Amino acid sequence: MRLAVFSALFLAALPAAALAMDEQATLSPEMLKWSAAPPALPPGSEVAVLSGDPGGSGPYVVRVRMPANYKVPPHTHPTDENVTVISGTLNVAMGATMDTAKGTALPAGGFFHAAKNMQHYAWSSGPTVIQIHGVGPFAINYVNPADDPRATTGTATKQ
Repeated sequence: MRLAVFSALFLAALPAAALAMDEQATLSPEMLKWSAAPPALPPGSEVAVLSGDPGGSGPYVVRVRMPANYKVPPHTHPTDENVTVISGTLNVAMGATMDTAKGTALPAGGFFHAAKNMQHYAWSSGPTVIQIHGVGPFAINYVNPADDPRATTGTATKQ
């Protein structure tokens, strides 16, 4: 049920044109269709779907564009997550409590893999673009329910 609700919210937040991009064999940066991130992510970022359906059960590829000092509190995913830094710097650390003094700074070209249910968090040092790929459905479960941005919008789901 939780995944179905998230999938519906995620898909509603993305333009239909972005999901149709699977028909294209190649994409240049100006072809990406950016939209506000879904409610599961803290406000301020933008998302573009490059391939697949993140809310579905198959492979997907998305990009996330984050402003400087953007933070994603400790969370897990029900599936493996693979992240490549396209531009800027993404800081990543493991654990249930956000501590920006810890972690690894990944510059453009850096890669991060989180196995399903691994507690981790991330933040940008400056404007940053990352690419996430995996096998859906993509979902975010915050370690601390108070960190879930959906809690303030009434779209949070119970763990």
